[in-house]
Amino acid sequence: MTATQEPTTEHPKTASSAGERRYATVNPYTGETEQEFPFLETAEIDGVVERAHAAFLDWRSRSVADRAAVVGRAAELMLERKDELAALVTREMGKRIQEADGEVQLAASILAYYAENGARFLEPRTIEVRQGEALVTTEPTGVVLAIEPWNYPLYQVVRVAGPNLVLGNTVLLKHAELNPQCALALEQLFRDAGAPEGVYTNLFLRIADVEQVIAHRYVEGVTLTGSERAGSAVASLAGKHLKKSVLELGGSDPFIVLDSADLGRTVKAAAMGRMQNSGQACIAAKRLIVTEDLYEPFVEGLRQAFGTFAPGDPSDPATTLAPLSSEQAAKDLHAQIQDAVDKGATVVAGGGRPDLPGAFVDATILTGVTPDMRAYHEELFGPAAVVYKVATDDEAVELANDSRFGLGASVFSGDADRARSVADRIEAGMVWVNQPTGSSAELPFGGVRRSGYGRELSELGMFEFANRRLTRVLPAARPSKPQAG
Repeated sequence: MTATQEPTTEHPKTASSAGERRYATVNPYTGETEQEFPFLETAEIDGVVERAHAAFLDWRSRSVADRAAVVGRAAELMLERKDELAALVTREMGKRIQEADGEVQLAASILAYYAENGARFLEPRTIEVRQGEALVTTEPTGVVLAIEPWNYPLYQVVRVAGPNLVLGNTVLLKHAELNPQCALALEQLFRDAGAPEGVYTNLFLRIADVEQVIAHRYVEGVTLTGSERAGSAVASLAGKHLKKSVLELGGSDPFIVLDSADLGRTVKAAAMGRMQNSGQACIAAKRLIVTEDLYEPFVEGLRQAFGTFAPGDPSDPATTLAPLSSEQAAKDLHAQIQDAVDKGATVVAGGGRPDLPGAFVDATILTGVTPDMRAYHEELFGPAAVVYKVATDDEAVELANDSRFGLGASVFSGDADRARSVADRIEAGMVWVNQPTGSSAELPFGGVRRSGYGRELSELGMFEFANRRLTRVLPAARPSKPQAG
């Protein structure tokens, strides 16, 4: 059995009926288990890591141009396979086909960005010194383990793979158990692009075996995008074994509306920011904070906008609301909504689950949410928005910062100085003005507080698992002249 195992031939219900989790494609629209894959055997893990290290020794010795060419070819192949990859994303985690198509294009743009700019980012940098020379070079460190989530099964992976492969590291991927076919498709993509064996390897890894990988002497770092619980566990293991870690965890991003010359446009931005990927995005606008003079018309406009989201088959371009990634995810979100309702919150729209097959939750708007409710403190990972009323900019900032998260934020105002003043006081890794929080290759991505640490994307994304090596050269001492006599 290799690191990219063939699917099992057992009945689709066997694993679940036995209580054992497996990598499996479970269509969230139909609820059907379409294919299952066995875990990598624990005894095989060390051999896989050793092959990745052997590949690293060769890969790092190649020119940056050669490594970038492979990553650039992967970007081209991704676009050539766009329809196939988008269909896989839709089938495995339920994303609407238009959004899946957009994810493929975004992922390809990230690979192309590092292929085109990596050599420039890695150029040596001189430091002015009084005597001699000082040079900082950026060197690869070795094997990096990437633990990635289901909600953006292509984009999240290439944020790690693109910069690290151009840098000269090799990558091991532990993908989410919901996305086995996406994981295999990515491995095949890099292989077809010319990556030698061991440079990029998919692992169908048990959670219990993650420590064995992190602890391996050839693994230099681990990056995870996922929940707070998973981030805490991985950070603990990385610290225990003295390995570098990068974490991108949850978010409960504020969307602050201070004023608006075009309220309809602002409402549309809020609906788009909240409902992207059926609300299953760390940087989705989850807490909508609106000044009191705009509050009533804003809520009414948002109610009308949410009323246009109708559940349906995510592979149908006409569908406006896709299912959540799993039935359990739908149950969890509905429980958070129900907790708020039971404690006195007002349901402006939605609040329930459609009487349809599939992991659907209504597009929901809550007001009157208070600190004793789960919806105040917890991340709502799905199509549910909470709207708050504030009287002043100071109150908006205080409410925005009253969160254990600190990933992204948005501030809307027609007054640029006012918007910037508020934006500068938000405790987050990313703040966008007059646009919902987003992502693109050239912009650094990451958060603070319990949203994690470290940065992906942009030039910064190349340096997280790099050795910024100093070389200091002083003039050689002149030999002393022999003394006469």
